[in-house]
Amino acid sequence: MFILTLRGHETGVFSLVDDLGDQVIPIFEEYDDAERYHIMIVDQSNKEIPLEITDIDVEVITAACDEKDQKYAIITSDDLLIPPDNVII
Repeated sequence: MFILTLRGHETGVFSLVDDLGDQVIPIFEEYDDAERYHIMIVDQSNKEIPLEITDIDVEVITAACDEKDQKYAIITSDDLLIPPDNVII
């Protein structure tokens, strides 16, 4: 599984704000999907985004999220996640 993190800070995990105002961490099953999402964020913002793709064990990230009451979403190869217009890094 793969997540986006702040470059040089693996504990700085990228999250989105859902319709209810909660932060949700996207966890990608496929590297290509995480890479595509990152490219879409960069293209949308027209600037260098200090994110990198980090390979992580799904049990580790989901346990950490559950422990901190952090929401997450597993993005499968069948899903298409499009960044919102207001992504702020």
